[in-house]
Amino acid sequence: MANNYDFDDDDKDMKASGGGKFKEFDCPDCHANNPVHEPFGDQDEVRCNYCGTEFRVMLSAEGRVKFKEI
Repeated sequence: MANNYDFDDDDKDMKASGGGKFKEFDCPDCHANNPVHEPFGDQDEVRCNYCGTEFRVMLSAEGRVKFKEI
């Protein structure tokens, strides 16, 4: 079952580096913080280093991050 997750307003501290790229994310499934070596952005795929769940990254028009489990 694929789920869409949306960060709440209290997660707005997730800052993008240049070009809308991010250097870490909190897993929507297990809530573990995941720093990454290669910054990621819209339509990239990321994997939680703790539970192994994979997600596709989607950015809304407002720049909010959403993860869709793949």
